[in-house]
Amino acid sequence: METCASGAGVPLIELRGLRKSYHEGETEHLVLADATGVVRRGELVVLMGPSGSGKSTLLNLISGIDVPTAGDVEIDGVPVTRLGERERTLFRRRSIGFIFQAFNLIPTLTVAENLRLPLELNGRRGAREEAHVSQLLERVGLAARADSFPDRLSGGEQQRVAVARALVHDPLLVLADEPTGNLDAETADEVLALLDGLTRGAGKTMLVVTHSPRVVELADRVLTIHGHRLVEGS
Repeated sequence: METCASGAGVPLIELRGLRKSYHEGETEHLVLADATGVVRRGELVVLMGPSGSGKSTLLNLISGIDVPTAGDVEIDGVPVTRLGERERTLFRRRSIGFIFQAFNLIPTLTVAENLRLPLELNGRRGAREEAHVSQLLERVGLAARADSFPDRLSGGEQQRVAVARALVHDPLLVLADEPTGNLDAETADEVLALLDGLTRGAGKTMLVVTHSPRVVELADRVLTIHGHRLVEGS
């Protein structure tokens, strides 16, 4: 895949020859073959491709949730695919924020507690962290719902909490898997504007799996999985 000369910044994510396949008995199912590419610091990059093409698999490989059959993922100079399972987990907790289509909030925790969790997993507790949680909830328009449980919120409100949770620990990278897929068009636009403002405002790098033309309009670049490989453009 050719790099884009107009992209600002140095590479944050480098993918080199990623291959991922699964075996069922004697049959090999190929998902990715020699997927290679770069995402630069501060970019909003959209990842597209047909259903089942391997988009979510690629996010899992980048984050270290899964490991490739072959190839390497490097994030900020860290060879993620060469780390042990515990090291990958710790790197993910510190450096990556996730936003999912299904929100994935913990139902037994309040809104504020859902935001505190990534901080606590990184050993960050105290007055400064509490103030940060409050400020972030204010920014996403949910300060009054801090003590509410997720099932008392609308879909749009839950996704706002999910956006805040993904950013609360100041990650290097935000990964979003169809973040507006469960929302109506108007709510999706509101959440998207919020996400774009919060991430760009903080200079974050974001990789978004989406089919939404609205998300594509905001992207700096589009990458597409085609024929098990990563190509530039839609």
